Amino acid sequence: MHKKILIEEEIGDILKEKKLTMATAESCTGGGIAALVTSISGSSSYFNGSIVAYQNEVKEQILNVRPETIERYNVVSAQTVEEMAKGAMKALHADCAVATSGIAGPTGGDDERPVGTIWIAAAYHDKVVTMKQEGDDGRAQNIEKAIQNALLLLKKLLKG
Repeated sequence: MHKKILIEEEIGDILKEKKLTMATAESCTGGGIAALVTSISGSSSYFNGSIVAYQNEVKEQILNVRPETIERYNVVSAQTVEEMAKGAMKALHADCAVATSGIAGPTGGDDERPVGTIWIAAAYHDKVVTMKQEGDDGRAQNIEKAIQNALLLLKKLLKG
């Protein structure tokens, strides 16, 4: 029987193999991605840190998300998570980063961005990819799904 390799282990292996470091910029996932990545022994060799940016001021002042981006596209948008990921790479001196911003629920949704709408970005050097997660499975499941999707997006980006 083969032991199923976890996504957080796969990410760690890729980062070690390529001698890269990573960071996270998390809003709706509240540090969950960082917690999962650092649950792996030896992750200090590739994990630089995390910024849990729940308030817009933190996104703007620490991650350098432009206020115009939030004003024009909303905090729950591809543009915002792109800037968050780039900001995390810069602030935490990392080669790659993931970022999340969304409405985990059960409150906070609207017609344009219903509960369960979460934008995710993965950045590596000057390349950034985003994805929109949709569907409301309850707060805990929405967050868990976003954590997994963020790591899958990063893995895909790192593997080219």
